[in-house]
Amino acid sequence: MPIPASPSSAAQQARARIAAVLHELRLDAGLTVRALATACGWSAAKASRIENGRTQPADSDLVAWCSACGQPERAADLTAANRQAGQLYVEWRRRQRRGLRQIQESALTEIEQTALQRIYASNVIPGFFQTAGYCRSLFSAFVAFEDDIPDDVDQAVAARLERGRLLRDGGRRFVVLLEETVLRYRVGTPAVMREQLLHLLQVQRLPTVALGVIPFTADRTGMWPMESFYLYDNTRALVETLSAEVNVVAPAELLLYERAFAELGRLAVYGPTAAARITAAIEALDTGGV
Repeated sequence: MPIPASPSSAAQQARARIAAVLHELRLDAGLTVRALATACGWSAAKASRIENGRTQPADSDLVAWCSACGQPERAADLTAANRQAGQLYVEWRRRQRRGLRQIQESALTEIEQTALQRIYASNVIPGFFQTAGYCRSLFSAFVAFEDDIPDDVDQAVAARLERGRLLRDGGRRFVVLLEETVLRYRVGTPAVMREQLLHLLQVQRLPTVALGVIPFTADRTGMWPMESFYLYDNTRALVETLSAEVNVVAPAELLLYERAFAELGRLAVYGPTAAARITAAIEALDTGGV
């Protein structure tokens, strides 16, 4: 299968490492590309594409390659690495074909296993802070935008609201940075937004939550607004784009996201000052302002 263009250098690097190992296996076996292709029953073009990282190999391709090179025992490790590389960049369309509920349930499982969740949100309120009305407005927009998503909005809303209980469970911490614009975006009716913002004031007071709001007026010369991202302990960063989720696991890239989170955190206001920003957004709804 052709490899989709990926904004994740971690995914590209993982695939490049697999291709490099396959190249070394072929050289160690003393085989030309054509000879290896013949042994595997392929065209030389296919073998060349796999070795140069232009085509992602199937598990069966890796087994055939390793066997042709006289090292069948290497296939298991390469297969595992190949699957992990494929998970670094996951197209939303592929995941959404199984419905929104399934995505919410899998996310809940991962958050349950995370002790420290750090989130920078520049577009919407994070899932475990969402009310039913806000969540339903979002999911209804997803279904309307993507023609082939099953309409399981009610079930997906119920699954997402399950995340809210994690805010009150012991043993977890949630550090969330919101751009002030997120408080003003009209996701749903004014009544839906008012309920959501009032709920945000409530969860802000929870001992497991540290909520910061980055004001409109923050000096952005040192740190610009960026795409929303999620940090799971110190092991993974998840970046959501319009078409896919990008999973960042390379240590150097994780350090970049952790540094960005720290810099954004220095721009934020907290406690009563953050609550005042949320209250101002509620008042703007009540008066018809922005």
